[in-house]
Amino acid sequence: MYPLHRRDRRPQGQPTRGKTARNRLRRVDNFLLIYAGSLIRRTDGLFAAAFFVDLGYGAEPFTTLESAARLRRANPRLPVLGVEIDPERVARALPYADELTQFRLGGFNLPLQAGETVRLIRAFNVLRQYQEHEVRGAWLTMGWHLLPDGLLIEGTSDPHGRTWVANLLRRTPDGLRYEGLLFGTNFRGGFAPELFQPVLPKNCIHRVIPGERINDFLDAWKLAARQTVAYRAWGPRQWFSASARELAAQGWPVDVRRRLLYQGYLLWKDSPGEKFLPFEFGPWPDLLPYS
Repeated sequence: MYPLHRRDRRPQGQPTRGKTARNRLRRVDNFLLIYAGSLIRRTDGLFAAAFFVDLGYGAEPFTTLESAARLRRANPRLPVLGVEIDPERVARALPYADELTQFRLGGFNLPLQAGETVRLIRAFNVLRQYQEHEVRGAWLTMGWHLLPDGLLIEGTSDPHGRTWVANLLRRTPDGLRYEGLLFGTNFRGGFAPELFQPVLPKNCIHRVIPGERINDFLDAWKLAARQTVAYRAWGPRQWFSASARELAAQGWPVDVRRRLLYQGYLLWKDSPGEKFLPFEFGPWPDLLPYS
């Protein structure tokens, strides 16, 4: 799977199972409001009408509509685009469209019209059904459409969104850069680093083996959790936060801002494996879709 020419409109990808519970991605949206609030609020230049894209919203358009409501707390005029590769799912969603919310048939190569731009793409529970070697191509194809400083968040959650892990990739003027691996939890299942392993995204799930970076990180986190186990008496949030601070003390590049940790977000600002180090695909001005 490789980036498509910008005039190729054939949807790239394959349908997902489409089973998405209401509010499954609520905590992902809440993270974006904290981490990418300025990106969501931007209205300068090409950002004035730039979309937030919900790619692969499933059998019903719940996640797209819920995200539109949440993210518009930061930007009331935020354009939102739900994209699905299944024509029947698009047809079911169209009655919910309005001036700022659209639904279109498409795939990783987004169905943008002339002059349309994208600030943020969320693709959850989509790539787990693909082969590992296809992940990079999907990232590149999606990243092709982002404005400079735009963000791609791609990951996997459990069925109710209680535990999830996502890749963050940032569009720069030179290309797409890996920004980190994000772990999210609402603590309803307690806390243990092991709880995240079943929802690792496709580029990580098969690499929890000795010698792999993601395996080293999880082992270090498990050790940090054991070293801070006394904090369990004050609840899983405090234990989670303490384990993250211990990771940082051991030299791991994790974001220890209290606001993120207390709400159950641990961002590992590194690449999970040598195969997925930062990469580029050419200067942005040549890649503006359909320009």
